[in-house]
Formats: sequence, structure tokens, C-alpha cells
Amino acid sequence: MTPEQKQALQEHIQAIAKLLYEDTSLERLTNLGGIEEAVRSQMQKHVMPEVGVFLSKRLQAQAQDINDD
Repeated sequence: MTPEQKQALQEHIQAIAKLLYEDTSLERLTNLGGIEEAVRSQMQKHVMPEVGVFLSKRLQAQAQDINDD
């Protein structure tokens, strides 16, 4: 990953973290265990499905490119 990509990734991570924080009950964020649980739950609910869809679409596009050749 280039330094520019790392910087862009960090900026996106911070933006995602802010949105997820705003959507999380403060009672869940009172200790490390609660924070870990909240992060895992939010990531599984909101982030990972979208990453999976993105990667699946990329794989389908690559397969289509191979089939077209």
C-alpha cells in the first residue's frame, strides 16, 4: 500500500468510526470489553457486508473479463 493509500484509508476509517460511534449506545462504551463488542457488532452489521459485496462484484468482473478473452 502506498503512503497515499494509507492516508486515504486512515481518513475513511476515521469517518466510519465517527459514524459508528454516533450510532452506538454510550452504555456499551464504558469498558474495553464493551467497546470490543460494539466495534465487532457494528463492523459485522454495517461494514463487512459492504466489503463482501464489493469484493464479490470485483471477482465477477474479473471472471467476465477472462470469459470475454
